[in-house]
Amino acid sequence: MRALVFDAPGGLVRLRLLLLALGTFAVGTDGMVTAGILPLVARDLNVSISVAGQMVTVFALAYGILAPVLATATARWPRRHALLTGLAVFTAANALTALAPSYGALLGTRVLAAVGAALYTPTASAVATSLVPPERRGRAIAVVMGGLTVATALGVPLGTWIGRTDWRLTMWLVTGLGAAAFAGLAVLLRELPQPAAALALRERLAPLADRRVVGAAATTFLIFVAFQTTYIYYTVATYPATGGSQDRLTLLLLVSGIAAVAGSQLGGRLVDAWGPRVVVLSALAAYVAVAAAAPWTLRTMPTALAASVVTPVIGWALAVAQITRITSIAPANAPVLVSLSSSATYLGMAAAGGTGSLALELFGDRWFLLVGAGIAVLALGVAGVTTAHGVPLDGRHQGRVRVGVREDSSQPRG
Repeated sequence: MRALVFDAPGGLVRLRLLLLALGTFAVGTDGMVTAGILPLVARDLNVSISVAGQMVTVFALAYGILAPVLATATARWPRRHALLTGLAVFTAANALTALAPSYGALLGTRVLAAVGAALYTPTASAVATSLVPPERRGRAIAVVMGGLTVATALGVPLGTWIGRTDWRLTMWLVTGLGAAAFAGLAVLLRELPQPAAALALRERLAPLADRRVVGAAATTFLIFVAFQTTYIYYTVATYPATGGSQDRLTLLLLVSGIAAVAGSQLGGRLVDAWGPRVVVLSALAAYVAVAAAAPWTLRTMPTALAASVVTPVIGWALAVAQITRITSIAPANAPVLVSLSSSATYLGMAAAGGTGSLALELFGDRWFLLVGAGIAVLALGVAGVTTAHGVPLDGRHQGRVRVGVREDSSQPRG
């Protein structure tokens, strides 16, 4: 805890970082809790579960497309203004989701929530770095982005439990979290430095001219299509084990969330020891095996609990390795590369809403799980081909990505 108390007034800095983390906790909970309340949404709005799953698709698609656009459009805004605007839009959108009278209105509110989330999350990381000395920026970002990890471990099972009888209560929970973060930041976050000159949208997308970046982004996209094809419809997939019990489902999600935190820590250690390429290929191969066994392992509570431990450990270790892989291509342009990776992540989630829905309709509530395994095989093939040459096994590649009209290998500009 002492590590979070920076220079005087240290307690205020720590409180500001925790409030920023509360905002990312709300965003993370909102993005992932749908898996636990989907049947309730479908029943209430009189649509099928596969159709209800498209609320995830529109949120993720809007986030993936709008994140770089909003970052460019608001680059000259005062950071406090951008931060509070994003959080206000996100919070209001979730209140509207809780009040949505129809499925069409629900989809509209999810797009609006994505606008707020896509503006808030990157800005929160930038604000965190402005609150502390340069040598402590990494820890500050870790605190803020830790809100997303805690959302997986705590927010999703809590939201699922609260909404076990009425999914709208879950959305009111997210609204309350966003409102609390907004109120705290509005009061305690006053003076912030003006943002530095930012990259234009064309410059942000320039790294896509590098085939190594495209390969890494394509792998990330396919990984999240594979994983989310199952996770979005997790309630359906685990129904034989839970028997429809929200308490059992909450237990599975809680175990999964705790395992996700462990997986991210394990992933960091493995990448340091083996390099990103080995971890990416090994974790993907392991995920293929686990996903292929899912039609059997998710049928009983004991085996579903075991799968809820193994799957997120593999998945989050893989996510850490992928981020390390793409930033190793050009460390000087890491912020730009991470933003592209984030867009690939959300676009993968958006695509998974469609593939999962189609797979559910075609193959039923058991065998649709094999579609995710098949996409994971494709991801493994793409990863194998695109990492065969380029980034070395230790991940410490010092190459450069062309940005704008010149190669920048000095300081991050994104």
